[in-house]
Amino acid sequence: MATDVEVDVLIVGAGPVGMLGGILASRHGCTALVVERREGPRGVPAAHAVNARTYEICRQAGLDMTRIHRAGSDEADAGHVNFVTRLSGTLIGRLPYERQGDACLDVTPTPLHNLSQHRFEPILADEVRASRGVELRYGHQWERSEDRGDAVFSEITNLDTGRRVRVRSRYVIGCDGAGSRVRKELGIEMIGPPLIQCFLAIHFSADLRALTADRPGVLHFVLDPEASGAFIAHDAASDWVFMHNIDPSKESAEDYGDDRCLEIIERAAGTRLDAQILGRGTWWMSSQTAESMGRGRIFLAGDAAHRFPPTGGLGLNSGMQDIHGLLWRIGAVVDGRADAALLDSYEIERMPVAQNNAHQSLTNAIKMVELAVALGTDVEPTTERLHAALADPSRADAIAAAVERQREHFDLFGLQLGYVYEEGALVPEESSAAPSSPSEYEPTARPGARLPHAWLQDVGGRSTLDLVPVDRPALFTFSDHEAWSSALGSADVERVRIGIDTPPLDAWREQCAVSGDGALLVRPDQHVGGRASDAGRRPALALAAAALTGRDRPPPDGAGAG
Repeated sequence: MATDVEVDVLIVGAGPVGMLGGILASRHGCTALVVERREGPRGVPAAHAVNARTYEICRQAGLDMTRIHRAGSDEADAGHVNFVTRLSGTLIGRLPYERQGDACLDVTPTPLHNLSQHRFEPILADEVRASRGVELRYGHQWERSEDRGDAVFSEITNLDTGRRVRVRSRYVIGCDGAGSRVRKELGIEMIGPPLIQCFLAIHFSADLRALTADRPGVLHFVLDPEASGAFIAHDAASDWVFMHNIDPSKESAEDYGDDRCLEIIERAAGTRLDAQILGRGTWWMSSQTAESMGRGRIFLAGDAAHRFPPTGGLGLNSGMQDIHGLLWRIGAVVDGRADAALLDSYEIERMPVAQNNAHQSLTNAIKMVELAVALGTDVEPTTERLHAALADPSRADAIAAAVERQREHFDLFGLQLGYVYEEGALVPEESSAAPSSPSEYEPTARPGARLPHAWLQDVGGRSTLDLVPVDRPALFTFSDHEAWSSALGSADVERVRIGIDTPPLDAWREQCAVSGDGALLVRPDQHVGGRASDAGRRPALALAAAALTGRDRPPPDGAGAG
């Protein structure tokens, strides 16, 4: 069919994942069209925890990190999670909320920061609009795509005019959320429980600082069975959401008017509130992963490919990692630096991560039941039973232990930074023992792992992660620089000569388990593609370079010479 728009990549959905995809497409020299049926960026709260790895990706993509940081919540306000009878009632337990602030700077240049999605999206939208070769169209709904082998032909509807826009692209990426129309047209099924719980999310404006002044936090779990739910502080002075469990077979958001919503949040707060109800909607908790992350030239990323319980804050962040891992591959193929076979490794790498994150999120959700068991409210869900348990000294240790068992739920540092691809676009080494806890993070340069961070101690506060360009791999060498460069031949790889281009980094090199005459080959997504512990492994590193291009053998220009 005749086309109105021709681009390298059509991205369906302009949530954080889709917009980051547009930005990364531009950084890789690709043209892209991002379409979204909403009229603009999200105006109501959704996700709120943006973890260290997502910020590292944003930093590499050249986003305005100062603006992003200013849009988030201060650690003093959002650094804890509280378990309370009611918001104004008794504090049952209190835990740190993830690892934030300067204490993390030895392992990441960008610690986790609470940034609500409705404040993140406008920043990303501005970045998309400023990106060369990328267009963002709100009010446009994707209708269908046809993969013809050498290109994909899609139809988009302008919802204002009803006009159909015909798009020809080399690739399509469905970033269109949990109800993905792209995924459904591909016939890709979701695996896992589709409904664990259903919540009414009540969005309201109120200044609750007086109620939380002595125990500020980003999450306040109300454990009174007659008022249960969770307060999410997007801004303690003005912007809150209360999550209230409902039975979707009996009721929906339409059954809850403003007066009823106000009654619910006041009961959970334990006091009258000067609050304005801004909106409400249903939120379905599920734990599912797609049976495939794409077909042919059409791919899935983010919630279109996986749905997690919110317990762990892994949904948005996993999607940002998806699109980061996909776009460097597409960029290499579009530029002619890699075979299309490289794209096959996207699902090979990202699917196990999605499955593991779904499992961890579900584990966290199930573990919350232990609090009700310790309080006795699992069998007698009343206010009286709750207060009787809290007043009983013999139950104090069990209650404290149940709170402590939630700590891992709110400390997934190892899962956020320590995920390792076991196979894919890399030359694997023998697997090492997995961490005993998703909270544990042990920096490693084993192929498949994110490159360990270290400060370069030079002007500008650069990290080793900053040495990896967004659009091509990097070869890190510590000596014999010319010999290593020659080993990779004419490959389009950034040469990073530690000790010449940067200060010496002996401690970091040892952490990476590389000798002085060894080297690392790091992919554009900052994951290690190959490691040569010493000069004798130059052929293996040449094979790693071949893996990055999706080819099954080294280039013929001497790249494999020892």
